[in-house]
Amino acid sequence: MTQPALLDALRTRFGDRFSTAVAILERHGKDEAHHAGVPPDGVVFVQTTEEVVEVVNLCATHDAPIIPFGTGTSLEGHINAIRGGISVDLSMMTAVLEVNEADLDCRVQAGVTRKALNEDLRATGLMFPIDPGADASLGGMTATRASGTNAVRYGTMKDNVLGLTAVLANGEVVRTGGRAPKSSAGYDLTRLLVGSEGTLAIITEIQLKLYGQPEAVSAAVCAFPDIDAAANTAIMVKQMGIPVARMELVDGDSIRAVNQADGLEMQEKPHIFFEFHGTDDWVKEQAELTQAIAIDLGGEDFSWSTKPEERTRLWNARHNMFYSVQRMRPGASAWPTDVCVPISRLAECINATVADLEQTDVLAPIVGHVGDGNFHLAFLFDKDDERELEQVNWVNSRMIDRALEMGGTCTGEHGVGHGKMKYLEREHGAEAVAMMVAIKRALDPQNIMNPGKVLPMN
Repeated sequence: MTQPALLDALRTRFGDRFSTAVAILERHGKDEAHHAGVPPDGVVFVQTTEEVVEVVNLCATHDAPIIPFGTGTSLEGHINAIRGGISVDLSMMTAVLEVNEADLDCRVQAGVTRKALNEDLRATGLMFPIDPGADASLGGMTATRASGTNAVRYGTMKDNVLGLTAVLANGEVVRTGGRAPKSSAGYDLTRLLVGSEGTLAIITEIQLKLYGQPEAVSAAVCAFPDIDAAANTAIMVKQMGIPVARMELVDGDSIRAVNQADGLEMQEKPHIFFEFHGTDDWVKEQAELTQAIAIDLGGEDFSWSTKPEERTRLWNARHNMFYSVQRMRPGASAWPTDVCVPISRLAECINATVADLEQTDVLAPIVGHVGDGNFHLAFLFDKDDERELEQVNWVNSRMIDRALEMGGTCTGEHGVGHGKMKYLEREHGAEAVAMMVAIKRALDPQNIMNPGKVLPMN
């Protein structure tokens, strides 16, 4: 339990921007994961890097944990205050500090969401393409090394962050990277903090790459008889060098969910949703090349369109799929999880996972960023039914073990949080994890930065 003296000090300093109201504490202790919520002892709403420094110094003095909070859309218990402490809410830090149109970069505060940034950029002809689905904060996306549907063309957050401003556990402010497109000067501290999930520092500002808005965008959808045909199509599209912007695998159960939720009438078979960016002629050519590949490999009902309303309808269905899937079993708990494997092993990994699911009573629709070898399950289960929980744990563990055996990872984009800590050593080896622990101890000797996440610090 956080010391009353610290709560009093924060209340005195921040007034009504500090709260211990039960509803606010609960909101800041539960993300969209299946993990039970664990509320913090207090929440402070900061507005500047300097205020973050003040909070960190106060917490360090009182040896209290600090948990950064963006929008609460993480999926592995990242914001759970499992050791109590203070939640530092950065949602009021919403300034777009600079946009450098000629250099294709910008600097934003950590609380800016991806949709807000793109709305701000609309008149410039530029865009920020990383799209994890949720309207997450850019600070949170940086901290979890997010990616999403556009990663097959534009990469992940690690590829699009040029530099950071962050507050360390001792209250010092560091500025990493810069605006240059590349650098070989010293350790890459930016990449160290990208994906650190709040365990090394609190990110307050981000320098980001930007891209020109494409002249034309087309979306396409194609049904396949099975996962193998869909995965083989994705492999061939990549091998042919077609610069597809999005390539999303959606299984038959997920199609049934979006048909019900969005009034679509798609065949309940595996589908791939595609998107192409470029000029009018180029997106037409990309779509036609992809269609030829898909049909040759068993695809059917391939259709594509450049009409904004049709593209919007398709991608809204994809982005809302997690919530559409939840409606398939009202009252059930949802456990979203993910793995990533070399794309050549994707169909094998998915099919083996489906075979495991068929031995259970659990429904778990599958979607995947098929161009990256990354796929997601959303287990729907009764959390009070021990048998169902055992089945979910069994399928999830076997899926992760299988991914690691294939040279993949236990999480392609959800992050480790506290939900996947036990797999880290197997994936990276004891020596690499020991190196991570040494970095954590050097930068956070009190272990106050989001303790209990990513690394075992016993």
